[in-house]
Amino acid sequence: MNPDAVDTAGAAPPEPGPVVAIPVYAGVSELELGVMMTVCRLCGGEGAALTVNRSRASIVTAGGLVSTPHVLYAALPEPAGLLLPGGPGAARASRDPLLRAFLAAHAALPTGAVGSGALLCGEAGTLNGLVVGGPAELEGTLWGFGVAGVQAGQVVTDGGLMTTPSGLPALQAALHVAARVWGEAAAAQAADQIGYRPA
Repeated sequence: MNPDAVDTAGAAPPEPGPVVAIPVYAGVSELELGVMMTVCRLCGGEGAALTVNRSRASIVTAGGLVSTPHVLYAALPEPAGLLLPGGPGAARASRDPLLRAFLAAHAALPTGAVGSGALLCGEAGTLNGLVVGGPAELEGTLWGFGVAGVQAGQVVTDGGLMTTPSGLPALQAALHVAARVWGEAAAAQAADQIGYRPA
């Protein structure tokens, strides 16, 4: 036997790393969801991002893809960050009391809300007093959530929350959360691997 060999048969499995929770719903944007999952995997490895819903039943995304959430809210490990993709189903999903309670309970976490994903925060009461960005077409709606200001069509960071327009700005939101969960160096490396060069 090799004297340098270590007996790991009775060793505890390694502790899992931090997890970013991504609430999903029927009509979620698969582009935004895919960007978020990719950034989290690059920074934290497999299992670094978990999609969550009140049910494990498959959902149909905005583009017609079928996706099965990873976990129920009750089975989700305590998250270190939140990413909220938008999509045409966001307005309906934002009225889900379980999702609202989940977001309200985790309002202090680093969060990235993309496009209509900001509606999820708004209905949960977590935008109150903040300056937000997001899609120009939601400017009037966002004012109704007690925000301090709306910069329509812009990417805006206020404290731990970044709000962005729909689509590819999901990358900025994902990197914002990744930098706070896994560190600036990991986020920068992920951006480099993707080929993203911030302006």
